[in-house]
Amino acid sequence: MEKRYNEIENARAVFQRFTAVHPEPENWIKWAKFEQEFGTPDNVREVYTIAIDSLTVIDEQYLNGADTSALDEKLLVSFAKWESQEQEWERARAIYKFGLERLSKSKSMNLYNAYTAFEKQYGDKDGIEDVILAKRRVKYEDEVKANPYDYDSWFSYLTLVEEASSNPDEIRDVYERAIANVPQISEKRYWRRYIFLWIRYAIYEELETQDIDRAREVYKQCIKLIPHQKFSFDKVWLLYAKFEIRHGTLTTARKILGRAIALSGKPKLFKGYIALETELKEFDRCRKLYEKYIENYPELPQPWIEFAELEQMLGDVDRARAIFELAIAQPEMEMPELVWKRYIEFETEEEEYERARNLYEILVEKTGHVKVWISFAMFELQVPDENAPAPENEEDEEIELEVTEEAKIKTRAVFQRAWDYFKANGKKEEFEQVHGTADDQTKVSKQQPYTVTKTKKLPDGSLQEYLDYVFPTDESDRTFTSFLENARKWKEMQAKKNQQA
Repeated sequence: MEKRYNEIENARAVFQRFTAVHPEPENWIKWAKFEQEFGTPDNVREVYTIAIDSLTVIDEQYLNGADTSALDEKLLVSFAKWESQEQEWERARAIYKFGLERLSKSKSMNLYNAYTAFEKQYGDKDGIEDVILAKRRVKYEDEVKANPYDYDSWFSYLTLVEEASSNPDEIRDVYERAIANVPQISEKRYWRRYIFLWIRYAIYEELETQDIDRAREVYKQCIKLIPHQKFSFDKVWLLYAKFEIRHGTLTTARKILGRAIALSGKPKLFKGYIALETELKEFDRCRKLYEKYIENYPELPQPWIEFAELEQMLGDVDRARAIFELAIAQPEMEMPELVWKRYIEFETEEEEYERARNLYEILVEKTGHVKVWISFAMFELQVPDENAPAPENEEDEEIELEVTEEAKIKTRAVFQRAWDYFKANGKKEEFEQVHGTADDQTKVSKQQPYTVTKTKKLPDGSLQEYLDYVFPTDESDRTFTSFLENARKWKEMQAKKNQQA
């Protein structure tokens, strides 16, 4: 009616009161279209701006955290299209981006489609990429809102933001939002991905923004947050210490690693700390760390071996030998064969062949394992002749040494002792094929056992067949052995007759 009588101001006043009482988006759109017909572009823009501000306030004050939203994509699309008609391309683009950031993915599909069409028509390649990034950003926002403990979504979101934005404050805001979601369960497996968020944050501050103080503060807060009474993360401690070393604060790095060993004391921390001191040539510190390492983990073979290797590298052979002696004397050791093997290699490298031989003697008496016997025999084969001339220069040491008759005899003696211990050893035949004479090989082949099938009575009265080895050199029960030998020969003769037939 007011429009019919050309009472424009009265009609405008009606729209003002109408939208104040009923601030639905479609009512604001009707007012904006009224201003397009009877007002100026400034009036239209003012209506849209007031509409967005009003609906945003309603969202924040009354609908915060709710699934619904007073701000509607229809209003934003209408505003952006009008700005495009006015050839205000940047204003339209800003409206589209604002809407995609504010609205969830489910409530902004039409807005996204309109933005895509806008960029295809008025934008360039960068503009189209911005549309895609905006869509992905909305997707990640929805995911982290639905489950803030989905750290994989936070990682993807951070990657997107770092690629799309050059504003450090904006990127930091996402990092801060991500690390604010501390796992609610105090189990290490639930914390692993979360801790990597902190590590990535610290690396970003150090390398991208080059804000060293911020990076240091990130590491400090991360260390403070971890429940060290239940579990710790060696990687964080080591990265923090290396960070301090890169920036010239070696004393601080040592304090960090010392505190880490006091709180956690895992083998990885000892190894990292020792590697640091080794690079700095602080060998006395390395010794103290190895002593602490062994004190905490006497059952692990690796610290003993590495400690002895350090002393060997420094030329203190007696100290290295004493470490090995302490190691093999430990009552409980995981995989003690590693320590024995390295100890023997150490004595061999130092050309203390008699000591190495004594170690083998102790070991075969202690374990009697077939691999130990084989290793012992191969050791004797590789011992150089004491009367052989020394090499004239270092290059001659690389020349392959000839196996002497004395070495062969000693090796054969070890195999014979092993044979007497086990009654069988496949390696013996291999050795004689390489180094033995025809008579030796014949002698060995005659001693090879063969299998026979026997039966035994079970407790329930039934019979069970099993395989047994018969040794030609076994002197016990010669009658039974001869009987089995004749039976075997008869079976072979029958097989040959069947083949000829």
